[in-house]
Amino acid sequence: MHYSEHEAGQLADRLKDDGKFSEATAVLLTWIDRGEVNRRSANHFYSMIQSANSHVRRLLSEKAQHEEEMELAREHFKNAMLSILTQFEQITAVFSAATRQKAWDHFSKAQRRNIDMWRKQCEELRNAHSEEIMGIRREEEMDMSDNDDDENPCKKMRLNDSGLEAQTYALREENDSLRWQLDAYRNEVELLKQEQGKAYRAEEDHAQEHHHHLLQQTLHSMQQQLLGLQGELKRKELELEQARDQQRSLEGELSALRETLLNGLECSEMSSTEGSEKAVNGCAVVSCHAQERSVEALVPGPLRSEKEALLLGIISTFLHVHPFGANIEYLWSYIQRLDTKVSAAELERLMVRLPRMFKQEFSGVGATLEKRWKFCGFEGIQSV
Repeated sequence: MHYSEHEAGQLADRLKDDGKFSEATAVLLTWIDRGEVNRRSANHFYSMIQSANSHVRRLLSEKAQHEEEMELAREHFKNAMLSILTQFEQITAVFSAATRQKAWDHFSKAQRRNIDMWRKQCEELRNAHSEEIMGIRREEEMDMSDNDDDENPCKKMRLNDSGLEAQTYALREENDSLRWQLDAYRNEVELLKQEQGKAYRAEEDHAQEHHHHLLQQTLHSMQQQLLGLQGELKRKELELEQARDQQRSLEGELSALRETLLNGLECSEMSSTEGSEKAVNGCAVVSCHAQERSVEALVPGPLRSEKEALLLGIISTFLHVHPFGANIEYLWSYIQRLDTKVSAAELERLMVRLPRMFKQEFSGVGATLEKRWKFCGFEGIQSV
């Protein structure tokens, strides 16, 4: 086809038609390779190229529609598989009821042989079908884990935590399923033990002993598998707890880092405010370093009990949110809500013993003289 403005207009219309798109793009490619693009025809070619690019959105929409149909088909398939497994379980229950003594004695030898053969075939098909469903679930879990690889580290840690919980839940479900199957095998073994007390012909006794041996082997295998799953479950729960501890530790470090930054800002603000108070009120402030030397000379010593450590943490937190200090009565009234047995003198003795953490300042004159305690731990740590 030779290029012309008329043919270019028709080709642009065919590029918008899904049924003729492939043929139209072949013609467009031939014209471009042939050198039909020039100053006069550039606008026509630009319009046709734009029409070809618009087809990308249609392709993406069609792809999304096919993916949705595939997901629906996969979900229908999984539901159908679960329905088939349920029917297998029901048929197996029928065979188990037929092999009980009150029904089994009324069947002939040939009927018993057929029923036993059918039961074994049904159990094999049920186990194979169950393994296939477990394979589908593992593939879905792998697909979900592959989609989560590009997440950021913090979110990835939370998703790993969720993944461990999901694996733990799946192991619990599989553990319960195996326990139910194990109970069913045990019931069947008990029935076989009861039936062994009766006199059967030699051929039937031999078949029952062989079947009993197979059931014992299966029971032992199921017990081993159950023990393995229980160990795996404990390991997954330990990993989950470790992941939670790690997350809590990281959150604690982040909170401490934020608190350190805020303390630094408040200390600088406190220093500037303290200077202005001294200039306005004419406060007689006792030097923190001089007080440290005098108190250390009188009552030095570390903490003597866990209660003192708890009081130390509460006092530090209280004075931290009071950058201008607080008198001993105000501090004591706050701690009284937490511990009614503590006294104001005990609190003051504790703060006097720790001059690098708490300092005492005096403000005002005469009747307005007031004694306040302040937290100076950020200053005192530099002198330790």
